[in-house]
Amino acid sequence: MAGLEVRDETGGQIRHGGNLTRARALFPQAPEPWIDLSTGINPHSYPHSPIPGNAFARLPEPALAQELKVIAANAYGAPSAAHVAAGPGTQILLPIIAGLLRSGSSAAVLSPTYAEHARAAKMAGFGVIETDDPDRLASADLAVVVNPNNPTGRIVPKSDLLTLAAAMWAKGGLLVVDEAFMEVSEAESMADTVDEGGLLVLRSFGKFYGMAGLRLGFAISHPNIIAKIESRLGPWAVSGPALHVAGEALADITWRHAMRAKLEQDAARLDALLISAGIAVAGGTSLFRFIRDPRAQAIYRHLGERGIITRRFEERPADLRIGLPAANDWSRVETALKAI
Repeated sequence: MAGLEVRDETGGQIRHGGNLTRARALFPQAPEPWIDLSTGINPHSYPHSPIPGNAFARLPEPALAQELKVIAANAYGAPSAAHVAAGPGTQILLPIIAGLLRSGSSAAVLSPTYAEHARAAKMAGFGVIETDDPDRLASADLAVVVNPNNPTGRIVPKSDLLTLAAAMWAKGGLLVVDEAFMEVSEAESMADTVDEGGLLVLRSFGKFYGMAGLRLGFAISHPNIIAKIESRLGPWAVSGPALHVAGEALADITWRHAMRAKLEQDAARLDALLISAGIAVAGGTSLFRFIRDPRAQAIYRHLGERGIITRRFEERPADLRIGLPAANDWSRVETALKAI
């Protein structure tokens, strides 16, 4: 799922990264084209084969949807395809998952993190607490951990999450572990443990494969939970083009390993530019870097005036998240950072 969001207390609307229309309004004199570093999306998209015309002309074939579940289960380490539900982005799955528990239940979200988890729970009628204390999660009916975290990169050990999942299972609750950035993490995925109960894992396709606009995400859990999610999604939850592209990408182990190495190199290159500009890196993943600096708002404006948009957090003005530049954008980013 995309960046940590800013709450609009007047209408409950949440602002996301990746909004160039808003960037142009904030910095009308900035040079074009914009360099969008406000999301954690891979700038190197997966080089899929041409999408066949019938992928657009026909309704998605159920056999292809089932095949994608098999491929996804293998790629993510799920026990079987029956443990996987595919939907049009993990974002659409959040309210469905919250609806699996009774309205009026309590939810606890390990924060600061992706704000849509708390919003989805509130919309489902949950009383929600957002906490930076992992020990408070077990007191809720629905616990949410983004691992590795967006935007800080914090990693909760698998052993701790297994203990929490067992506690949730014992009281009929649910632990949701959002592994949107797991492909580039050194953390251990929870996908292979979902049969033990009390656990649901989310995986996002678009971030690592650089295709957020395709809108594809997966829920991984016990088959009984997956069946409920799929019944709520209904038929044709994943588009024909998404079935074609994701089927190729998730099966391409060679590309996956090479891209992990490439992103690590790019992240190290960005770190070097930031450090040379006197900006310390406080965390992140190899798809984005997290900055905690009292000058964060000034850095945001400095880059924005030069046509480079990053992700700021109005409720935490010292925080900033910076994504990776595309191949042709590094020189502009370097020049802008040197001018700080």
